[in-house]
Amino acid sequence: MNPDKVDRNRLHELTDLPNVGPATAKDLQLLGIHTVDGLKGQEPMALYLKLCELTAQRQDPCVLDVFMSLVAFSEGEEPKPWWHYTDDRKRLWPDL
Repeated sequence: MNPDKVDRNRLHELTDLPNVGPATAKDLQLLGIHTVDGLKGQEPMALYLKLCELTAQRQDPCVLDVFMSLVAFSEGEEPKPWWHYTDDRKRLWPDL
C-alpha cells in the first residue's frame, strides 16, 4: 500500500502495510510473516537473505529496502516509501 494511505488502526492484511503489494505479501508469507507484529525485531538483511535462499535466486536489492521500511514501521516509525531506505542500504551493504 502507498505509505501515505496507511492507517495503523486498519492493518488487517499484509497489503495494508506500507510498500506491500500482492507479490511482497507472498514473499512475507513465504518467510513465515503474516502480521505487522511478525516484523518486530526482525533483521532486514536476514529476511532478504532467507528470501533469496527460499526462492533459490538473488532478489533485487530494492526488496531489502522494502524490508527495512517494514521493520522500521513495525517498530513505530511513520510509514515511508521504500526508496527512503535506499541510501542507508547502500551505506550499510555497499556490495549488494
